[in-house]
Amino acid sequence: MRHLIDPLDFTVEEVGALLDLAGRIIANPTAYQDVCRHKKLATLFYEPSTRTRLSFEAAMLNLGGSVLGFSSADSSSAAKGESIADTIRVISYYADIVAMRHPKEGAPMRAAQFSGVPVINAGDGGHQHPTQTLTDLLTIQRRKGRLTDLTIGLCGDLKFGRTVHSLIKSLSRYPGIRFVLISPEELRVPEYVISEAITPNNIPYKEMTSLEDAMPELDILYMTRVQRERFFNEEDYIRLKDTYILTEEKMALAKPDMAVLHPLPRVNEIALSVDNDPRAAYFEQAGNGVYVRMALILTLLGLDKEV
Repeated sequence: MRHLIDPLDFTVEEVGALLDLAGRIIANPTAYQDVCRHKKLATLFYEPSTRTRLSFEAAMLNLGGSVLGFSSADSSSAAKGESIADTIRVISYYADIVAMRHPKEGAPMRAAQFSGVPVINAGDGGHQHPTQTLTDLLTIQRRKGRLTDLTIGLCGDLKFGRTVHSLIKSLSRYPGIRFVLISPEELRVPEYVISEAITPNNIPYKEMTSLEDAMPELDILYMTRVQRERFFNEEDYIRLKDTYILTEEKMALAKPDMAVLHPLPRVNEIALSVDNDPRAAYFEQAGNGVYVRMALILTLLGLDKEV
């Protein structure tokens, strides 16, 4: 039995196979509509979510399975003080696979230690978000035709952004990757991400504060919102929340085939007018999340060869 807790739990070859499977599902979704018949997915979301939770549910329903779970800690026995270990032990009798989101780093890993079924980390605090990373990789591959030899700009909240940390760790395994890290001083990428992923793999990178200066060299621009829920005080959030806003004027500085990604939700860091630019890939990216999670569910349940 395997879990997906960290983006590096799958090898590069396994990620490639999973993305290929997602591509086959996109090309012929009806072929997979009954593969998970009589299988159940439990969505244990201790933290609010729209895209991740609903895309997991859509993925399982698209595969012919069913879904059970909760959408907030308040509506679970966590409100009564039940531990994660006890919750997952019980859920293992009810479901065949689990997707868990939790505000505390390491909670899904803790659940995996006591689970009788595969556990998928659907985001743990400011730590990791591996299924979002798989979605990002699929979007980049479908837009650029490769995951190698790319200059990736990551902009906004690089300190608390779990999607950023996971994407850096994953892309650092591919040759020819270069990172441009764009953020205010207060929201720089944590040193542990650089020391664990970028430095050991000899990945060229630079840190910048100007989005405009970075735009001409980027193949991918990964925008993020400044996350109010990660700040300890409102004053710092208000001071930093409008640091970067992507506009048509800034898009004019970019390559004609650059792609703009965003894990969503956005607040105001991408102007609505940018939605009409063919380089805007963030809604397509959200759609890709369903197919990636379908492929992941099939893989972890050992059903990926059924079709």
